[in-house]
Amino acid sequence: MNIKYIDLIDQTYYFPQEEFDLHNNKLSFHGIDLMGLVEKYGAPLKFTYLPRITENINRAKKWFNASIDKNNYQGSYHYCYCTKSSHFEHVLNEVLNNDVHIETSSAFDVDIVERLKKKGKISNDTFILCNGFKRDQYITNIARLINNGHRNCIPIIDNYEEINLLTEEIKGKFKIGIRIASEEEPKFEFYTSRLGIGYKNIVPFFNKQIKDNKKVELKMLHFFINTGIRDTAYYWNELLKCLKVYVQLKKVCPTLDSLNIGGGFPIKNSLAFNYDYQYMIDEIINQINLACQEANVPVPDIFTEFGSFTVGESGGAIYEILYQKQQNDREKWNMIDSSFITTLPDTWAINRRFVMLAINRWNDEYERVLLGGLTCDSDDYYNSEQNMNAIYLPKYRKDKPLYIGFFNTGAYQETIGGFGGLQHCLIPQPKHILIDRDKSGNLTTHLFSEQQKSEDLLQILGYNGN
Repeated sequence: MNIKYIDLIDQTYYFPQEEFDLHNNKLSFHGIDLMGLVEKYGAPLKFTYLPRITENINRAKKWFNASIDKNNYQGSYHYCYCTKSSHFEHVLNEVLNNDVHIETSSAFDVDIVERLKKKGKISNDTFILCNGFKRDQYITNIARLINNGHRNCIPIIDNYEEINLLTEEIKGKFKIGIRIASEEEPKFEFYTSRLGIGYKNIVPFFNKQIKDNKKVELKMLHFFINTGIRDTAYYWNELLKCLKVYVQLKKVCPTLDSLNIGGGFPIKNSLAFNYDYQYMIDEIINQINLACQEANVPVPDIFTEFGSFTVGESGGAIYEILYQKQQNDREKWNMIDSSFITTLPDTWAINRRFVMLAINRWNDEYERVLLGGLTCDSDDYYNSEQNMNAIYLPKYRKDKPLYIGFFNTGAYQETIGGFGGLQHCLIPQPKHILIDRDKSGNLTTHLFSEQQKSEDLLQILGYNGN
């Protein structure tokens, strides 16, 4: 009988895969000995495998360049990184090694840009696309960046007042983009995004507030779909509506030369994940080409803002199963040595699923379980995999420690979880390890942050004051 965990994985998925393999009954990820990582640093831990960031950036560039050649597309392609996915310096340093540009979301983002610029990671040729609703400090920071010579900083206009606010603070001419308020999927509780300006209002907005403003040059139309770039009727319909606006706007605004197709690519969330990136890019490029040819206008340069796609597949979390609770005849709860709410908040906030696998004991028999976190919150659990309605792991044995890994967790989890701050039920934030490769290709590890201590949390709570 096929009763071992390795048999279950082998008969359910194609295995091994590009990033996952098995060595001596233990899982490896991009060649990383995960049990070796646990033995060196202990559990729980989180890690970032930095080379994956560069790999994904270069994959996307390759796909877009191939599609541009295939379709004889006359515009160029610019890869931007969406900083809100992960603001950490080690992430931005890796990203900026690959000749890419930056998209920001708030005032403090601009402070990060200025620090990276001082270190030579960003130059005046780097595009800085400033998205989001712009409060006073954000306007001031954008103006400071442009006034200090960064003319490739392009604020993306989100509402009708931002033009005047920027004009008051910026000296001389500056470039802008306009964000389209796209229609949301039918399953949403509202029809139109709260961000941007409606399709029908964009050309009138240009004619009224931009056309005769001598300080402002409209360069970019920004199109964002909340669900990301997916092969659905909804996505293609919204893209076509966007292209109609682009060609109408281009006819009255010669300076418009760029289209930002914001909204990211999906990342691997299961061993059964399947997505044809090259096909999607080919079809997007083809649709833009056709729309511009029919309208007899030049094609735009294309910008993308990939956040999760850039950094998501670089991250992982490893936990130890501390204990098993048999709560009734059918339900066994494996308790991890941390909390899903604090370390993988998307699992409970938006029911997100990640790739989840046992790290060790692959030759042991498996069982069906539920996974529970340490907090006293009833929502602190993980109950299924992306393509199955259950979780299967090697059988719990008190005398044989079991470790499990969640993979492709590198986007959003640290910032949403409040890295370095208070954690739910004061469960400490686990240690974080940076993994890289040296010039010879050998793996290197570095402790980025220790597990939180009681003193760290008490300081935040005010117990260490005088």
